Amino acid sequence: MLELLKSSNKAIGIKQSLKVVEANNARTVFIARDADEKITGGLKELCTANSIEIFYVDTMKQLGKACGIEVGASAVALLKEP
Repeated sequence: MLELLKSSNKAIGIKQSLKVVEANNARTVFIARDADEKITGGLKELCTANSIEIFYVDTMKQLGKACGIEVGASAVALLKEP
């Protein structure tokens, strides 16, 4: 499933993912298990309320690497196809 992150349009990070979910433009959200619950809690609730599927990744480092960035990422939202 992480292979999708390299080739898909996405929003990386909590703030960007929240914006995409709030605008109803996300199809799937990935959240790192080691990210602080205080940071990811609002995104999880919003995804649940909007019936957006959440996939969990073990670490922020793995999630960042899957996106092709050198730093960890706490969340990534895959964008809906235009």
